[in-house]
Amino acid sequence: MRKETLLATLGCHPQDHSGVVNTPVYRGSTILFPDLASFEAADNGTTQEPIYGRYGTRTTTELEQTIAKLEGADHAIITSSGLSAIVIALNAFLKTGDHILMVDTTYGSTRRYCDVELKRFGVETTYYDPAIGQGIEALIRPNTKIIYLESPGSLTMEMQDVPAITKVAKAKSILTMGDNTWGAHLYYDPYALGMDISITSATKYICGHSDVVMGVITCHKQHYPHLLRSYKNTGACASPDAAYLAHRGLRTMAVRLKQHQQNALEVADWLSRRPEVEAVLYPALPGAPGHELWKRDFTGACGLFSFALKQKAPQAALAAMLDNLELFGMGYSWGGYESLITPVNLRNSRTAYKFPHEGTLLRLHIGLEHTADLIRDLEAGLVRLGNAA
Repeated sequence: MRKETLLATLGCHPQDHSGVVNTPVYRGSTILFPDLASFEAADNGTTQEPIYGRYGTRTTTELEQTIAKLEGADHAIITSSGLSAIVIALNAFLKTGDHILMVDTTYGSTRRYCDVELKRFGVETTYYDPAIGQGIEALIRPNTKIIYLESPGSLTMEMQDVPAITKVAKAKSILTMGDNTWGAHLYYDPYALGMDISITSATKYICGHSDVVMGVITCHKQHYPHLLRSYKNTGACASPDAAYLAHRGLRTMAVRLKQHQQNALEVADWLSRRPEVEAVLYPALPGAPGHELWKRDFTGACGLFSFALKQKAPQAALAAMLDNLELFGMGYSWGGYESLITPVNLRNSRTAYKFPHEGTLLRLHIGLEHTADLIRDLEAGLVRLGNAA
């Protein structure tokens, strides 16, 4: 079945729930066992059947099974946030004395975890240029345990040659894991490109309505016991109510993402022709950086991209543009129905390569509003920017 059909059908068991189409919200801390044998056999560390509320209920496990099948994995683990999913995945395979290769364009909170917590625990991180490809081999050490990828990169949208990197990693028996939030389990197949573990912030398009915080890890069976151990020892569980909302969000994700992509392409194309704009960083846009890799590795795009102005905007001019936007809100996260804009500060977040644009960088999430209205709002903002500069 196509993924659109899977999104509409996976995890539907009305015969088990008195005919109710959606799995109900099973709230609970205590889960009772029918006998001593099942009680003693329950927590053997290899399965995630509901045995205690912190490990999930049926609402949670059915969402996990749905996402695993959607991404072509054997297992999925639902966590309390995208960051907790990243932390659990890294902790599952690292120990004191290990070394990790981390893409320089990774999500900022991932970078902070490596620089602060992993460093405290005696794990060394080397950041690498996202364009390194098979050249990653030169950075591998005897104690390198993980190569971490994110394509496109956070904030600046660089595409990576993922198959080239995973090929080197497999030859060296090094684990690869990566962030698949931009691809949303729908437009990108990390396992077909050779990756071992996929991580997603379900806060974004899976939930899709800016009202849930959640993370997802998917994997094949050989890595599941390690990830499950790390998850259970961390206690970063998602609530049954959040799992219910995420499963509901999956039902409409395919149609929402199509509209996000269409809207983003229209706005990105308009921005590419504006005299104030030096570069539009949206891999799905023809002519944009990384477009050829995007065409090879992705089947679609979401609504998130950035653009660089030709000049460094003075603070007062930037405020004149952003403070008076009507439809674009300023706030963290993305992937909801609404459009967002945030200024980007790359200070101290790029150490392995130099970002090529000096002008002010702005990140957009293009929501589900009509593009004519979004363009009108941005155009008025750019006029205010120019008048105040």
